[in-house]
Amino acid sequence: METIVNGLMLKAVDYKENDKILTLLTAERGKISAGIKGVKKAGAKLKFAAQPFCFAEYTLAERNGKYTVINASECESFYDLRTDINKFYAASAAVETAGALTFEGDDCGEIFTELIKTLSNMCSGGESSALIAFLLFELSQAGYAISAENCVFCGAPLAGENKLKFDMDTGSFTCGECGTGLGASRVTYNVIRKVQGKSYEKDFITADGEKRALRLIREYFSYKLNAQFKSLSEYIRLI
Repeated sequence: METIVNGLMLKAVDYKENDKILTLLTAERGKISAGIKGVKKAGAKLKFAAQPFCFAEYTLAERNGKYTVINASECESFYDLRTDINKFYAASAAVETAGALTFEGDDCGEIFTELIKTLSNMCSGGESSALIAFLLFELSQAGYAISAENCVFCGAPLAGENKLKFDMDTGSFTCGECGTGLGASRVTYNVIRKVQGKSYEKDFITADGEKRALRLIREYFSYKLNAQFKSLSEYIRLI
């Protein structure tokens, strides 16, 4: 039985001498694993289909619940992401977290669409803001949305507040008096509000603001999912 899916290659693992096992995020069937044969050979016809960030129409053969890629037609290679080290790691971070937040059998259509849009935005513009926006979107989809509003405990406005905290359990910023969580800067708070399309204090959008915001988001991801994200950490180190 054959089936055709629109998929983004999330991960490739070596298998046997010349084969790989791909993890694909698809619009039609969510996240699936599929073998692909011979792609480690120099002249392999489907070598492109196992490359990082490959977005393609994959033709799969199914047998006993297992998939094998038998053909592929490339939609977009996102080549620019593989020629710039910062963009590469930002894109890898987006792909890595998407893999952690999606599961086989789930409807992943919205995350799939947003991930394709994010990779396209990274190719054509600044990758940091695109990555922050995607990470915030993913967290919201998973039920872990970050709230950058008033203090989640006392309701006090946080604009103008210099001593902020970030509560890991609620995913919310708090004032210094109420909070017992992770220390957070006014810069981080305002960068997240800006990316979320909310009003923000322009004086607190600084050159290192996106890096600070990514650090907090990384810690929150790790706390909620009990996992480490190597690509995200490497990207933060680079910028």
